[in-house]
Amino acid sequence: MTKPVLYDFFATWCGPCRIQSPIIDALAEKIGDKVDVKKVDVDQFPDLSNKYQISVVPTLIIEKDGKIIHRLEGVTDAARLEALLIPLY
Repeated sequence: MTKPVLYDFFATWCGPCRIQSPIIDALAEKIGDKVDVKKVDVDQFPDLSNKYQISVVPTLIIEKDGKIIHRLEGVTDAARLEALLIPLY
C-alpha cells in the first residue's frame, strides 16, 4: 500500500489560499512522512488542475492508491484534515 497524498490546489492571488497554506504547512510538519503533501499552483500546472477538475481554490484532494478519497473545497481546518488522513496511514 502506498501512503496517502494530499494535494493542495491553490493560486497566489487567492485570499482563502493564503489562509489555507499555513494550515497545510503545519499539518505536513506534524504528520511527517506519513502523507505526501503536494502544493499545486493552478496557474503554473493547468494540466494537473484540469485532470482533477479544479474550479475552486483552495481545493484539497486526498488520494490513496490512485483513488480520490476526499475532495474539499474552501478553507479546511487542521483538525478536520488530520481526522480524514489518520485512518489512511
